[in-house]
Amino acid sequence: MAVQYKDYYEILGVPRNASDADIKKSFRKLAREYHPDVAKDKKRAEEKFKEINEAYEVLSDPDKRKKYDELGANWKSGAEFRPPPGWENFGRQQTHRGGRPGGANAEEFEFQFGGTGFSDFFEQVFGSSRGRRGGYSGFSNMQGEEAAERGRDVEGDILVTLEEAAHGAVRTVTVRHDSHAETHQVKIPAGVVEGQRLRLSGRGEHGSGGGGSGDLYLRVRLARHPDFDVDGRDLIYETELAPWDAVLGTEISVPTLEGRVSIKIPAGTPGGQKLRVRNRGLPNREGGKGDLYVVAKIVVPTQISAAEHALWEQLKRDSKFKPGH
Repeated sequence: MAVQYKDYYEILGVPRNASDADIKKSFRKLAREYHPDVAKDKKRAEEKFKEINEAYEVLSDPDKRKKYDELGANWKSGAEFRPPPGWENFGRQQTHRGGRPGGANAEEFEFQFGGTGFSDFFEQVFGSSRGRRGGYSGFSNMQGEEAAERGRDVEGDILVTLEEAAHGAVRTVTVRHDSHAETHQVKIPAGVVEGQRLRLSGRGEHGSGGGGSGDLYLRVRLARHPDFDVDGRDLIYETELAPWDAVLGTEISVPTLEGRVSIKIPAGTPGGQKLRVRNRGLPNREGGKGDLYVVAKIVVPTQISAAEHALWEQLKRDSKFKPGH
């Protein structure tokens, strides 16, 4: 099955030889610009935000990036993609098309999800289980009558922002059953985690012969955030500090999912030090919250004036600090 090729480097606006740092920097800039909570055009922002997340999901992971680069650099954005030799089985058992048992003449059903997971290109190359069918059951009332067969369960992905995971949300999901589409309202409860499945009873494949419909399961995929990494229920935020602020201590403002807060940087804070801000992470089922960890990153100036150079030289002469001693 041919799908549209995705040029992840072009999506993030970086060259193919971009460093990990440049990829992360570009993602953060674009994710802030197109985050659905701040963009004026919500619909366009959601699609762009999903596309940016997909590109970063691949290019930020060394194994996925290597696999993606093996496809070659000569593809044109928007061109049809067919996996090269050796890639034929990626995602085959997890395709968007499925059918009831019964041989070559069995009826096929196509399901498409609107606004949920990543693209067909991502699913085919990296073998996610988006669109997977579950089992079915059936019974016959009497011989000669059509067997009442329950529709199959259907499973897809839904991309959830950290803000939605923190506060809960209601999202609209479109499921296309062959020739017609159905729109459902999906409640995303506060505290959902990566991989959690949300069940919509009776919203899967339609049954036949009087059988009931299957269920629709949406697997949560947490969107990458421009500011935070996620560790369970905890959030990780990296803040840049000037050397003098790390040495002397200071007070800084940091973002949280509920707004900015001020924290104190103790004097003598080393690079990599984690500062804990309690109850500013993601909620848990017990009604509590994880924490926010602010990680200090010491940044040195790359260009300094003659006066600053003289001050650094004086500090070098006068300081008794000797690294490693």
